[in-house]
Amino acid sequence: MKIKLLLVSIVMMMVLLAGCGGPKPDVPIFAMGPNGFPSDVGEKLQTSLTAKIGQAPTIQVVAVPIFSMEKMIVELAAAGNGIFILGDEQFQLLAKQAGFVQLDDIVSPEDYPGGVLGIAEEEGKPAEKHLYGIPLEGNKWLKEQGMDGKGLVAFIPQNFKKVDEAKQVMKILAEK
Repeated sequence: MKIKLLLVSIVMMMVLLAGCGGPKPDVPIFAMGPNGFPSDVGEKLQTSLTAKIGQAPTIQVVAVPIFSMEKMIVELAAAGNGIFILGDEQFQLLAKQAGFVQLDDIVSPEDYPGGVLGIAEEEGKPAEKHLYGIPLEGNKWLKEQGMDGKGLVAFIPQNFKKVDEAKQVMKILAEK
């Protein structure tokens, strides 16, 4: 009986400890390119971006090594990521769902014409053009990390709760 109680106690502690992953970042960033990313890229990007941002908002960059449409859909639906970095093809595909935050107030749309889209806010209304994504080709931050960014777009999903914090980070990503 004592052994069963001990085993149950150990299992319960393991379950409790598994849920303790430390504090969650203010702006989680999910990056998945058309060909994936090397395994060390996420940590490298996180370290460099944290140095630019400072103490707040906190970030975490998760770079996926293999492209998976299913993984992308799950990550979008979970509403846990503040910024997505995806291939332009996926960005254009998702634009049809009208699920992006407008970025006109933090970056000039003229600087990023590839991220300007005509999306109707409500069904039956005419589509207005706004900046919804930051194309990352030639991006300063990625260049500093030895990456090109060609074919990648960063955007904030509309279902993210901390939009102001995500926009703070997006301003840094948009620096030329």
